[in-house]
Amino acid sequence: MTAEKEEKAEEMPEEKKEGPEKEDVKEEAAEEISEEEEEKLRLPFPTAAVVRVMKANLDKEKMIRKDVKIAMNKWLGQICGRVSKEMNKFPYVVMHMNEFKEGKRIFDDIESFDKEKKRILAHMDAIKKDIERLERDLGKVEEEIVNFERKKEE
Repeated sequence: MTAEKEEKAEEMPEEKKEGPEKEDVKEEAAEEISEEEEEKLRLPFPTAAVVRVMKANLDKEKMIRKDVKIAMNKWLGQICGRVSKEMNKFPYVVMHMNEFKEGKRIFDDIESFDKEKKRILAHMDAIKKDIERLERDLGKVEEEIVNFERKKEE
C-alpha cells in the first residue's frame, strides 16, 4: 500500500474500513439461508429461530457456518421426532406434560448418567488416594521392621 492510500485509510471513519472483521461479517451475511433454500432443504424449524438460540449460548465474537446451521436444524428435528414417537406410545388422544416428560426422559437420563459417572470417578480418585496413603503408611512400618531386624542380626 502506498503512503497516500495509508493516509486515506487512516482518515476514513471506522465503519468504512475494510478489515478482517468486516470481511467476516460479509462472509457470514453471504452464508445466510434464504427462505427458498430453506424450503428446498425442508428444514423442520425456521433457521432464524435456531440461530438465535445458538448465538444466545455462544460467545459474541463466534460465527456459525451455514452447514452448521442446517445440521443443527435437522438434528433438532430428529430429536423432536424421537420425543414425539415416545409420546405416541401412550394410548391417550391428548398429550399432556406428563407424556412429554416421559418422551424426553431418555435425554434427561443421559444428563443424569453423565453426572453420576463424574461423581463415581471422583469417588474412585478419592479411594485411590486413600490406598496410596495406606500403602505409604504400611511401607514405612515394614521398612522400620526390616531395619530393626537387621540391627538385631548385626
